[in-house]
Amino acid sequence: MDLQIIPTTLLEDYLKQVPAELQEKFDELKDAAISTDTFSFYTSVSSVFSSKIEGEEIDLDSYVKHKKFGIEFLPDYTRKIDDLYNAYMFAKTNTLTKENIAEAHKLLSKNIVAAHQQGKVRIHNMYVSTPDGKIEYIAATPFEVSVEMEKFYSDIETLRVWKLSIGEVFFFAAMIHLVFVKIHPWNDGNGRSARLIEKWFLAQKLGDKAWFVQSEKTYYQQHQTYYKNIRLLGLEYPQLDYSQALPFLLMLPNSIVNITT
Repeated sequence: MDLQIIPTTLLEDYLKQVPAELQEKFDELKDAAISTDTFSFYTSVSSVFSSKIEGEEIDLDSYVKHKKFGIEFLPDYTRKIDDLYNAYMFAKTNTLTKENIAEAHKLLSKNIVAAHQQGKVRIHNMYVSTPDGKIEYIAATPFEVSVEMEKFYSDIETLRVWKLSIGEVFFFAAMIHLVFVKIHPWNDGNGRSARLIEKWFLAQKLGDKAWFVQSEKTYYQQHQTYYKNIRLLGLEYPQLDYSQALPFLLMLPNSIVNITT
């Protein structure tokens, strides 16, 4: 498999461990009865829980009341989630490309970063820190980011045209998520973008049922494990060890097979 940045060495082991009932569980996915032509329940779920992973204090029930029934809350309570919701809706009707990924970031980061940083690759060093200020990850340098992202976009184009099994689609979707978040190309909004792009890739390859996958909810419910699995690859971008990625990659198919309320 001729890819530039997305590793494939774990694919064989992954396919041996991916749940056997993945196709069956995926086929069973359906939209919620509460959804309408102007309101998507599962887009709300994705937007709320992806935002909660980033520390937003938002309740799903309140957000559904806001989005479906127009119940007003303080703007600060809903605006970032509204932005992410709009980015998901944009992704539903647009192809997963370099230009559209940048446009999605513009939408989801409207109230996160300055206008001149929206959809733009960062030009500064990036560190991911724990709440107590300890550095837990050093991302690609500004000199590497543009080159690494061009490789990433090239692989996206390649994968979009490949014929893949459902197991392979889930493998590459999760690996796209992981590679993107490790490059960390934006000044902020990287996690939200990575989780959206993962879902976007699933939908491009498997159809609209993919938007009903509750991966963001699973990542939030298991957020300590989610971050632990991301950290397994190492501290610094040049020394990342993708041979340690299997626990992270298997979280995505398990979000369908082991749905929790």
